Amino acid sequence: MDTDYLGEDALRTTLLLSAALLTACSSKKPATATRPGPLPQIRVLHETVTVRDPELERRLSRLEIRVMEREAQVEELETRLNDARDEVVRTMAKLQTLASRAEAASAIAEADVALQSLRSSEGSRQLPELVQATQFQQQGTEEFNKQNYGGALYLANQAKAAAVAGRARLAVGNRGSTRPGEALFALPVRLKVANRGNVRDGPGTNFTVVFSVEPGTALTGFSYTDDWVRVSDDSGRTGWVFRNLIARP
Repeated sequence: MDTDYLGEDALRTTLLLSAALLTACSSKKPATATRPGPLPQIRVLHETVTVRDPELERRLSRLEIRVMEREAQVEELETRLNDARDEVVRTMAKLQTLASRAEAASAIAEADVALQSLRSSEGSRQLPELVQATQFQQQGTEEFNKQNYGGALYLANQAKAAAVAGRARLAVGNRGSTRPGEALFALPVRLKVANRGNVRDGPGTNFTVVFSVEPGTALTGFSYTDDWVRVSDDSGRTGWVFRNLIARP
């Protein structure tokens, strides 16, 4: 057998195999890149956060207290106006009668005693009640001299009431020294207890409880500092109560 022929056949076979391998390799499809799937949805939660400002709350509480004071003043003025209107009607019936003259003179004398007692009390010069009582007493005396005995009687009673209120305010203040930042009401403020709570020896929860109060209990406010009001009840007990526990009647 011819060796050259065999060598050519082997070479041809090798070339054919190589070509077949190349064809097979080229016929393979390139791998398809995997597309990324959709991104997961992110839920955004919105929460309401309440930021409490202690200073702002204190200012709001002080404003609420001042509103109560103004309401008390307006109510007091309206009451006096109504009383004055009724007194004018009664005065027309009693004008220049002996009985009304004696009654007015007695009322003026009683108001004068109450006014002198208030003036002699320490610290009374700064009280608005002293100014009011003095004005009412002067006006009552003028009306009496004009023989308007009904008007004089009414004004004398107003003077006496203002003097008594001033002494009550002083009595409350004398039971405890005035505290820094304490502000007096222009007039005693009528209050009622809105929620059950404690009246304390000072303006704060760290002070001793003097007595407890139930809803509906009548109190009188005389001054305040921050969120606390100095009050007294009908039996004369005094102390400090938190603003949220009281309201206007």
